[in-house]
Amino acid sequence: MTVTVPTEAARRAAAAGLIDGRPLEPGQSRRVSLERLTAAVATRGPRLTPGAVAAHACNRRLAANARRRAQQTAAADRIRTQLERAATGLPRHVRELIGPEAVFGRLRTQGWITRILNAPDPSALLGQALQVAAQLPSPGQRVDRRLLVPGNPHALDAGALPALVLALTGSSRIPARSGWARLGVDFDDLLGGLIITGITPRDWRIPPGAAYTLPPRELTRIDWEPPDGPDRWVFVTENPSVLAAAASQALSLTRNSLVTPRVICTAGTPSQLECEAVAALSDAGWNLAVRADFDQAGLAHVRALLAAAPVAIAWRMSTADYLAAAPQGADTLHLQDADAPWDEQLVPVMRKHSVPVYEEDLLTALLADIAAGTPGT
Repeated sequence: MTVTVPTEAARRAAAAGLIDGRPLEPGQSRRVSLERLTAAVATRGPRLTPGAVAAHACNRRLAANARRRAQQTAAADRIRTQLERAATGLPRHVRELIGPEAVFGRLRTQGWITRILNAPDPSALLGQALQVAAQLPSPGQRVDRRLLVPGNPHALDAGALPALVLALTGSSRIPARSGWARLGVDFDDLLGGLIITGITPRDWRIPPGAAYTLPPRELTRIDWEPPDGPDRWVFVTENPSVLAAAASQALSLTRNSLVTPRVICTAGTPSQLECEAVAALSDAGWNLAVRADFDQAGLAHVRALLAAAPVAIAWRMSTADYLAAAPQGADTLHLQDADAPWDEQLVPVMRKHSVPVYEEDLLTALLADIAAGTPGT
């Protein structure tokens, strides 16, 4: 580096002995080896470096990023230690879900280490989540979610705590209801479920044309009324607007008798229980046509239904159906090649157009199929 000798006497005195060679006059410059300058500065203090001197002179903290990283590493190590200590006291069936090394890596991968450290009291949050995990039932048993936190039945309704419990147990990459069900916890068997019109459980009596909701409690051991003839179709949709429009259309088109459309709405991504209830329709003799939005969540929705009911068909979920409604867009669709196994051309086309297509965009065609009682080609 090039050093210029200060003109002020006090500054020259402060740097005395740091520059090799013959003394320089004020304002003169000389090329100086940083290695030799570091050695000279260290004689004034073993931990001094030219950078430390410069930072002090400029009133700036030295190595702030390194210090912050060291603090984050130390905090993450405390989380790892807390997990290791808590794991020894957990029931065996819970320890199998929460192995300290595996769960720490999973939390880090999912961004949970940072989320925990950003909590007002990281240790308390993790400790409470581990206490909840310790209350999880043994295999074959079940417990109401409201009983997992004594004295606070709503502690797991929403927020960081329930999400962290699911992350700790490896159940966070599926819908919350399915995640809790996997752990033997009844999420809430009275809220949610399927919205239905046109079909009923066996021996139920529902007014013609009425839409009703079957909560999870009723879906657990569902027994559907069989169809009244061959080749009867039930249409499964994601959005309530499709069911509402189909019911309204049926009312407007009939005069003397009401022809009820047979539609089930999952109102979003279905839980495993809801997928199994839909699949039970095929066991009762119904044909199933399932669909959702053309986006990442919608494709996952359809895959889940087809996995539960392999005899079902993807209803108007082809490349041609997508192109019929897809404008050019600027969104980024994060899709994998295997996201639409029913149509191998669909994912590449959706990536190219970079825009989702919603069920409402295809509503005219969907209503025509529902009214006809059979899915379109």
